[in-house]
Amino acid sequence: MKAYSLFKKDWQSELRTRYAINALAMFILVTISVILFSIGQEKISAHLTGGLLWVVIFFSAMSGLARAFVSEEERGTTLTLHLLAKPSTIYTGKLYFNVLLVYLMNFSIVIIYSLLFDSFSIQSVWLFVLAAFFGSFGIAVSSTIIAAIISKASAKGTLYPVLAFPILLPLILILLELTKYSIDGKSIAESYVELAVLICYDVIMLTASYMLFDFIWED
Repeated sequence: MKAYSLFKKDWQSELRTRYAINALAMFILVTISVILFSIGQEKISAHLTGGLLWVVIFFSAMSGLARAFVSEEERGTTLTLHLLAKPSTIYTGKLYFNVLLVYLMNFSIVIIYSLLFDSFSIQSVWLFVLAAFFGSFGIAVSSTIIAAIISKASAKGTLYPVLAFPILLPLILILLELTKYSIDGKSIAESYVELAVLICYDVIMLTASYMLFDFIWED
């Protein structure tokens, strides 16, 4: 219940300030516009557009998901959270917020992307939906624990992408492979191994995050 209350507080605060939402929206529009202008009248393959989709998602996440804990440090409310809730509860509340933000972000990106890029054609829709669902959750989990780490550092802006890249790189690579399979029309059964790796990544990151967060938060 406390985790939901923390999520509700963060979401209401975000609706008032719209810091993360505006940052994500601007970055998505700018990145996709740059890609469109760079391509011009050139025809690009469906596989390339699938790869560019996850590039847009990755860098969009870098621009808007770092403030889950940084905002608490800036407002001076970290000590209050220490007193009110257990570390695992705090992490869960922040994770709820980032999960919602990531799903909204990725849904918007996929819709805009599909409308603007004719070559982005998914043959196996359910495979892509599963990949995007578990991939988005993995991005949210990883981004939340990274945000907790950088909130304790002085160089918050530059540290986030430095930490996020090696952690999210395996996830992005498997998502690129699954997107390629979706475009080629492979079935879920044919992509079982890649989906299993994706789910294992989510489970490992979620478990590691809960194990490490106590030490990060109490530091």
